[in-house]
Amino acid sequence: QVQLVESGGGLVQPGGSLRLSCAASGSFFAVYRMAWYRQAPGKQRELVATILREGRINYADSVKGRFTIWRDTPNNMLYLQMSSLQPADTAVYYCNADVDRDDLWGQGTQVTVSP
Repeated sequence: QVQLVESGGGLVQPGGSLRLSCAASGSFFAVYRMAWYRQAPGKQRELVATILREGRINYADSVKGRFTIWRDTPNNMLYLQMSSLQPADTAVYYCNADVDRDDLWGQGTQVTVSP
């Protein structure tokens, strides 16, 4: 069974930084598109950033210049470096990936930005 497992969330003060990681485990052929989403309390899940297998990247306007997404394709890892964090970034962050053309989600990791 293929799984996505996130790690790296936590509590951080405004202006701080966090790095999220996502590991794809199990038996599969290839991981294609990978992405980070987030869902704040009472809000819909929103796209944060995507990265294609060939490396093309897109960011939500709200995180451009503050967040960086990258992947370690041979090791099936996805990362999100978050800097200049603000309370509005507080949410559960989810890893999403196209694994052998199946759309998979991780369980989510909580990021809380608070003084």
